[in-house]
Amino acid sequence: MLLIFNKTIMFLNELSIQNIMEVNRDLVENIAKVSRLKLSEEELNSIEKDMKNVLEAFENIQEIDTETIKMSIQPVKLNNHLRKDEVSECFTQEEALSQTKNKKDGYIMGPRSI
Repeated sequence: MLLIFNKTIMFLNELSIQNIMEVNRDLVENIAKVSRLKLSEEELNSIEKDMKNVLEAFENIQEIDTETIKMSIQPVKLNNHLRKDEVSECFTQEEALSQTKNKKDGYIMGPRSI
């Protein structure tokens, strides 16, 4: 998990996030105003608390010593499991059109778009 956050931590260390802003009621109200959200008092209080918790979590992450940890972009190896592309028989036009009642001039008709 430390490997995933390494780049973020380095970025936050450069910014020193605790000196950037303090989460307070005015900030939450401004964000709500800019986002065109009408929030109740309860929602404003909850969001303020949540934002403080998020910044506190990032401050805790900043305290982790990551100097000796090698950065990893993809910590879990991904494998593509694809089938071989093999030529096989497919439906004829008549067979495909036999499965629908919405057809015209040898094509399947889709719904009208506005």
